[in-house]
Amino acid sequence: MLFDHLGFAVLLVAFGYSALRMTLKNEHRLLTIESELEIAHQIQSSILPTMVPEINHLRIAAAYHPMTAVAGDFYEFLPVDDDHAGFLVADVCGHGVPAALIASMLKVAVQSVASEASHPSKLLCGLNRVLAGSLQGQLVSAAYLWIDMQARTALYSAAGHPPLLRSNHHLESFESNGLLFGVLPEAAYPVRELPLTKGDRFLLYTDGISEPENAAGEPFGDKRLAEVLQQHQSLPTADLSHRILTEIEAWQRSSEPRDDMTLIVIDVD
Repeated sequence: MLFDHLGFAVLLVAFGYSALRMTLKNEHRLLTIESELEIAHQIQSSILPTMVPEINHLRIAAAYHPMTAVAGDFYEFLPVDDDHAGFLVADVCGHGVPAALIASMLKVAVQSVASEASHPSKLLCGLNRVLAGSLQGQLVSAAYLWIDMQARTALYSAAGHPPLLRSNHHLESFESNGLLFGVLPEAAYPVRELPLTKGDRFLLYTDGISEPENAAGEPFGDKRLAEVLQQHQSLPTADLSHRILTEIEAWQRSSEPRDDMTLIVIDVD
């Protein structure tokens, strides 16, 4: 009987030791994953613009809020000189590391087509062509706005992306959409030409801005976004971007964010 109890005790100790080793191993694995995600977050952050360009008669602000450590959203500025600049936002369908890897690929892809900055259609065609062979079934939406302050005109084109918004005395929405990147290696992207007027405010954004839902499952929606844009027309660009994110946070207060959020606000003087 004594040996039976002793054997049982040894068995319990062995089980406990195995469980402890497994727990420590899992904790080490989790710490490794967290460390790698933090490094990935730092690398991804480093590919985003560190400051907004200084363009004559433009005031610019950008906001980037990833849902997790790494994100599928991307934005870039393509300034050419003091009077000309391009503004790109893109959104990789999906979340997590796969989307983040493609978002990082966009940085290199944009650099390869930067010579077409003044031609939105050619720039988007080039991006689609460069990315087509590497997306592995993933899709990417994008919107590109080129602003020429000498001619006081803007050119806009998009690839399956939420509309460009412009507010002044009233709100306008521009889609000008071609296919998402990754559908076909060759695609056409129509261009919309817009005259610039003093007081124009443009908003480029990803769908993480308009689609967040509240506890009842109601999306924030384009209508509420438009209302915020119009009600706060007098706010500076950076304050407006903060206001939009605050309104969205209040809207989904009782639910977790489900998408990355990126926006660019541009005011014309």
